[in-house]
Order: sequence, then structure tokens, then C-alpha cells
Amino acid sequence: MQTTLSGQRILLGISGGIAAYKSADLIRRLKERGAEVRVILTEGGSHFITPLTLQALSGNPVSSSLLDPAAEAAMGHIELAKWASCILIAPASADLIARLAHGLANDLLTTCVLASAAPVLVAPAMNQQMYKNSATKHNIATLKERNFHIAGPAAGEQACGDVGPGRMLEPLELVAALEQLQSPRLPALSGKTLLITAGPTREAIDPVRFLSNHSSGKMGFALAEAAVKAGAKVQLVTGPVNLATPAGVERIDVQSAQQMHAAVLQRANAADIFIGCAAVADYRVAEVAGQKMKKTSSNELTLTLVKNPDIIADVAALKYQRPFTVGFAAETENLASYAKDKLQRKKLDLICANDVSKPEQGFHSEDNAITAYWQDGELALPRQPKTALAAAILELITQRIQHQQPLR
Repeated sequence: MQTTLSGQRILLGISGGIAAYKSADLIRRLKERGAEVRVILTEGGSHFITPLTLQALSGNPVSSSLLDPAAEAAMGHIELAKWASCILIAPASADLIARLAHGLANDLLTTCVLASAAPVLVAPAMNQQMYKNSATKHNIATLKERNFHIAGPAAGEQACGDVGPGRMLEPLELVAALEQLQSPRLPALSGKTLLITAGPTREAIDPVRFLSNHSSGKMGFALAEAAVKAGAKVQLVTGPVNLATPAGVERIDVQSAQQMHAAVLQRANAADIFIGCAAVADYRVAEVAGQKMKKTSSNELTLTLVKNPDIIADVAALKYQRPFTVGFAAETENLASYAKDKLQRKKLDLICANDVSKPEQGFHSEDNAITAYWQDGELALPRQPKTALAAAILELITQRIQHQQPLR
């Protein structure tokens, strides 16, 4: 399949740390997406993972020596530095980050970084106290000033037993970070306002029970993050999800469909683009019990449901300052016919339909695939990470807007 990383030449640097074990899966994920991978293994890294494993997974010899007689003209660092279209260092230990920040070139990996014009993505991995140390903070800040890209770290339980920040991001998260580096810029979105909904809604039955669905919110959050990186102002109205707010995004948390409807309609007139990515409950309980409902001797319980307001249809029907309106259709059958019907019936500008019956895409998955439909056309976007798909969807939206009318 064609992805943002197809054909990219990724030079993966692996330094010393227990997180090096994740690098094997990271290589596999990069190869899955069409990238070519070559590995530099530091002396410290070789104590945690073997060159043979990395060679078998990458399909290329593993480099470790600064002056390798087997390399072209015995100048392996120059050869690798010129070859790379991107350098990813994962894990990046505190020691390696310090050496990079001071411009040292005392091993193959640091020398390649100095000798390459390729973008560098660094994934810190270390003990939480080492990460919190002011020296490490200063070194990371120095790298950022020099246009290095930093991914992570995450927080959580560490191999040493400590709990806190310092865990290397998971392989799929690092793949997503690389894809963001390769994502096309969208000048048409610069300075524009995007209003996006994400996640499920929860419709209360009583104080402890509710009706909901399996939406994780990942697609909507990926769209919000991609839009900010494209230069847009983003307001994200989200149902209850376990996701961090993307940097630069204004987040509005809601629970029910009625709350989401109110939050969206309050902001829709000021938006240039509205993307309804949330999986909004179609119905709610007519009467929410004031106290927890107790089990009775009956084998049946009857709930009376009433329709929720149709958020996307109400936005599309706005007469004043109507935004370009994009819907999502999560279906398990008849994908094209249901999506086209929703497009016409709700008077949308564009709809993205995805088949959530496939376990490898859709709800809770890191990947997704959609087919976009508009009045006189359609485009299939194949399965890929949701971060990459988000960038592709935004690019399609800008194309459709430019075809129809300029953004106000």
C-alpha cells in the first residue's frame, strides 16, 4: 500500500537502553509502510539487542564502526549520512542526547547526524529522574533550538521500577511522528478555523449507567493535530476519550449528544470548516432515572428512547456563515450507498465512509481506510495510520474547497 513513508530511507540509530528491544518492532512497522531501513547500533545498544536480529528485520547490514573497512571508501559515516532521507534515534539515551547537544562526533551515530542534512527525530528513553534532571532538560531544549524533532517521552512504569516520564514512545507512535514530518503542508488552511468533533457520546440511563459506542476518538484527534500542523486554528469538541490534547488545539469536553450539539452550534458560524468525526448516539433515554436502577425479578427491562439532535445536518443547514461541512459514515455494510444517501440527505459537502466491521481498521485501531464521496466524485484512501490518513483527508478537503469556492 502507498503511505507517507513509502520510499523513504530511514536511518535508525539505536543507543543503549532497555527500550532497544522495541526497535525490532519499530523496524517491522517502518518496513510495512514501504520505508527502507538501515541501522546504526551504538556500543551501548549492542548490549540490549543483537546486530543479527536487526539485520534480519531490516534486510540490510547493521553498522556500528566509525571507520568500517567494508564501507564505501572506508567512509561509512559519509555514505550513510548522504543515503538517509530521515534519521530516527530510538531509543535516545541521556548520554547520547548530551553528546548530540554538544555537537560531538565520537561514534558512528553522532558523526552521521553531523554529516547529514536530513531531518532528525529523537525519541528519549531513560530513567525518570535522569529525564527530569536540569542538564537533560537543557540538552533537549538545545536540540529543539537546532531544529531537531523530539518525540516523547511517555510516562509510566519503567524497567527499574520507577514511575514517571522517560519511557520511549511505542513503535506505532514513532511511525506516526515520522509520518507527520513527511506530511504535505497545506497553505490553504493557514489561519483558518476548523471545528472538529471526536469520540463517542454517552447517553445516561441513570447516575451509573449509560448508552455509548466503541469510538476511541483517535481519528478526530489525528485530524485536529494535522490541522494545527498545517497552520489552522482548531477547536476540538470531544466526547469522553482517553487521549491527550494535541498541542495547539482548543479542547471542549462534553458527554452527551445534546451537549455536543450545543457546543458545536455555538461555534459553527465562526468556523471555516466543520468536520463531524464523532460517533454521536442517534438516540437517548427519554427519562433518565434520578437514582441507580435496581435489578428486579423481571427478566426484561424496557427503555424508551428518543432521537438526539442531528449535529452535522444542523450545521449543514446554517443560512449564515455556513462552514464547509464534512461528515463521517461508520458502516458495516453497503458502504457506498449508505454514505451517498447521507451525503445527499444531510446536504454535506464531503463525506468520509469507513468500514468498521474490519478489525484491522476503524474503532480502537491505529489504522483506518476511507472512501470519500462528494457531489460528483469519490476517492478511496487505502488503509494507513490514522495520522497519515488525517493529512490526506485535509489535503482532499482543501482541494474540494478550492474547486467549489474560496475559504472566507
